[in-house]
Amino acid sequence: MKSNKAVPAYAAHVKTRALIKALLLGLVAFNRNGKGQDVLAPSPQPPDQTPAALQAARPDQMNVFASDEIQREAQPFTWEGLTLRPHPFYQFQYADGLQYGTNQVAHSTIQNISIGALLEIGSHWTLDYTPSWTIYSNNHFQNNFGQSVQLAGGTVYNDWIFGVSQNYTDSHTVSAETATQVHAQTGLTTADATYSMNSKMSLDLAADQYFIIADQFNNYLEWATMDWLNYEFWPRFSAAIGVGAGYDHEESSDPEIAFQQIEARLKWRVADKVSLQAHGGLDIREFLSGGASDLINPIFDLTIQYQPFDQTKITLLGARVVEPSLLPDQVNEITRISLELNQRLLGRIFLDMTGGYEWRKYVFSVPASVSTPAFLTARSDNYDYLNVGLSTAFLKRGTFGIFYQISRDDSSQTGYSFTSHQVGFQIGFRY
Repeated sequence: MKSNKAVPAYAAHVKTRALIKALLLGLVAFNRNGKGQDVLAPSPQPPDQTPAALQAARPDQMNVFASDEIQREAQPFTWEGLTLRPHPFYQFQYADGLQYGTNQVAHSTIQNISIGALLEIGSHWTLDYTPSWTIYSNNHFQNNFGQSVQLAGGTVYNDWIFGVSQNYTDSHTVSAETATQVHAQTGLTTADATYSMNSKMSLDLAADQYFIIADQFNNYLEWATMDWLNYEFWPRFSAAIGVGAGYDHEESSDPEIAFQQIEARLKWRVADKVSLQAHGGLDIREFLSGGASDLINPIFDLTIQYQPFDQTKITLLGARVVEPSLLPDQVNEITRISLELNQRLLGRIFLDMTGGYEWRKYVFSVPASVSTPAFLTARSDNYDYLNVGLSTAFLKRGTFGIFYQISRDDSSQTGYSFTSHQVGFQIGFRY
């Protein structure tokens, strides 16, 4: 329900860009909240933090791909109902085209070191803590210490399934949205419940609170809820209608924003090797102060999984979302699409390719005027990215990989466009 606030952007051949745009036009009816505007190549995701009790209670029949997680019963660090799963990680990369200000780019080597660990507390709770260090060779960028904490829990009671989670992240990112390095603290508190009314109908209820505190940029709080009524027509095919509402409070500017969402959802396991999940509708935003006109936007979210062979995984993702901006007095209208390919080669080598396109429009939450500062002039950005990686496993729990990424932002506003190339390697262990 919450968009993670950051994705890489890449530069590709003009024909490739045109093809991706053409594909995007065919997907304007679905919605996926995703990450946006992180410039650097992404790090591996932490282990699945869903408590075992919830995994058993909420089996995901739409997931075509078998989990790559190491089996829980094989963990060596287990004592009295507690299981510790360390996941240390190191990444080295060289990158050019990194922005440290508008019209200012530089190159740098970057080292990322983390020593995270996931603690499973019985079958109902998990706690993950990951401290990390980032070291730049170029003094235009600040070396930093970051950390993330994620707590999740849940239980089953009669026909109800309850879940709660609390996430906190302290990070420094090179952001295309601001054309600089941003220090931000984010937090997300979520409570959800599923109620089985009968063999065909169920309710999904969820509420969350999200905050971001960004040094020298826009800070905001958001409270939101999204609730669904589901009907299962037959096994592996269901539909739902949903309504949501929320409120955004921007601390560094005047506008207060109330929003409502009306959506429909479809889940369909077309075959053992194909699944489709999609939802879409309208996002209606009312600016309670500042005087700007209301915004009514179509939103959508799409996930298609296809596994033509045991060694091949293909994922198509599409989205259109509306969210507050790090820049003051603005909201972002974002449309994105990406295609992921995971291929096992020669039994021990894995090829991962991800490419995507994102179009981002900045919309004033206050009326613009002739006195509006230059950085608040109308802006729209086009992002493309392509990431290619090869990896292999060693010593049963270790992974070594190399990667290359090319990314580009073509912005309508001077000072925000860039092209970046990145190459590097990473090594990690997961228990």
